[in-house]
Amino acid sequence: MLILGAVGLVGLFLPRIITTMYAVDRIYQKESAPAEEIAIVFGAGLRRDSTPTPILRDRVQTAASLYLSGKVKKLLMSGDGQMEGYNEPEAMRQLALSLGVPDEAISLDFAGSRTYDTCYRAKAVFGIKSALLVTQKFHLPRALFLCNAMGLEALGVEANNRQFWRGSMLVWNVREQLATVGAFLDVYVSNPSLVPTEPVHVD
Repeated sequence: MLILGAVGLVGLFLPRIITTMYAVDRIYQKESAPAEEIAIVFGAGLRRDSTPTPILRDRVQTAASLYLSGKVKKLLMSGDGQMEGYNEPEAMRQLALSLGVPDEAISLDFAGSRTYDTCYRAKAVFGIKSALLVTQKFHLPRALFLCNAMGLEALGVEANNRQFWRGSMLVWNVREQLATVGAFLDVYVSNPSLVPTEPVHVD
């Protein structure tokens, strides 16, 4: 029983340790990020009024800063936009427009419901070969692992424009622990085959 418990703990924590170590030299602040053609922005939920949550706003603001400073030429907003009345990518686009990003520099992926989906579709549907990934530090290791595992050469840019409650950070990190185990299962065991939709390529 103790052995099974030990194996379970290793299985729970080892993927997060591996992805964290993998990401150490691949994460940048927006000021020191290398230049790249495109930045991929991951969805993170909407409020009841269909505006971005603070965590998603942080990501879009960081991506907009990358564009306005000339670090990237395009932004891919990827999130869940397949339900009526709920459209993360469009809300992300509207925020980016309000921050000064021109519409022609923005592409939308309406089927990025999971980090796996976003990485898969960025490569398979949008034809992206390399990119900067914009999200929070707790999420970057998994995002970097997944995108690179699918052949998309990615570096991360930390979205850190605001301070979040410690309670929220704890919840997100616990969730990330479990999601990272799921990411390893996706890549090495189940390897889901997604059917690409909206085959619009980034120009």
